[in-house]
Amino acid sequence: MIFRAGPVCCMIAAIVVSNPAFGRDLTIGLRADMEGIARAGLIDSFVAPFTASTGTKVDVVDRPRDTAVQQDDAFLWDIVQLKGSDLVTACAQGMVEKLDWAAIGGRDRMLARAVSDCGMGAFLHATVLAWDRDKFQAIPTWTDFGDIAKNPGKRGLRRGVVGNLEIALLADGVAPADIYSTLRGTDGVERAFRKLDQLKPYLVFWSDAGDKPVDAIKILGSGEVLMTSAPAEQVVEADRAGHRNFGIQWTGALTEVDSWAITKGSANLADAQKFLLFAGDPKVQGRLLNSVAFGGAARSSTDGLPPDLLAIDPAAPANLALSVPADPAFWHDNFDKLSPRFEAWLAR
Repeated sequence: MIFRAGPVCCMIAAIVVSNPAFGRDLTIGLRADMEGIARAGLIDSFVAPFTASTGTKVDVVDRPRDTAVQQDDAFLWDIVQLKGSDLVTACAQGMVEKLDWAAIGGRDRMLARAVSDCGMGAFLHATVLAWDRDKFQAIPTWTDFGDIAKNPGKRGLRRGVVGNLEIALLADGVAPADIYSTLRGTDGVERAFRKLDQLKPYLVFWSDAGDKPVDAIKILGSGEVLMTSAPAEQVVEADRAGHRNFGIQWTGALTEVDSWAITKGSANLADAQKFLLFAGDPKVQGRLLNSVAFGGAARSSTDGLPPDLLAIDPAAPANLALSVPADPAFWHDNFDKLSPRFEAWLAR
């Protein structure tokens, strides 16, 4: 089993060696922005035990960040990990296979939001409101995040439009269940930007992109911000390994599904289906939490989990009931329009 990253030199090599005429191992393209514990968790929970169980060799290659699935990707990867909006695009453009659900365990074993024509849920991850319990004793909500007068101090947000319009509406008092209907309404986007305008003097932006990423956990731990949006898995890792006392607010957490998809024309279709059959097993998905705070996309992945793991699991029924399910269709339809507007807003 080979685990390797995929810079440009290696990507070119992958194109050469993966010609079906030469044959190749089953190749999985992971999102390149899934680094550290996240990447290791996916390999430890899915890839390594799959090989141990089936004897099928797997080559893991990173997909460059923000690279769309292309027709030639069947010569790079057999299986790709896709976020929701990318899956919508890839499926609509015929770049990934329509799944044979009978061959991969059936639709019924997965959460409804983890099932589509072209993708099977790999895991759930969450963007949450986080704070340092040692510095702020209350349990804040997104409404508190939006109320500077009540709780003076800087706030942290990811640099990017996706998720921030949702958070702005939550901070402005919109109920979690009404976020996307509001955004699709006549004044929803304007309302979100008005709230961002109010918060802008107090905002510190973090980002996991670019040459000099700004870590959400770092600005929280340093005290630069009073509270921040943050990936739940990073908050949990800071508490586990960094011995921090950061809190997670599940009410209004933005939960997203990442999916496995099979590239169109994959030379290893049978092995790819075998991997999805294995990876969709609820017991396999339930092991994720031992490595990284991702939730299982299978319906019963939380069965038998102890309370300490349920508390950090985005897929735990109690947490899931409080969260806002991200709407990939909204961002598929609106990203190209709203992202430039957000960048222009930042530059003002």
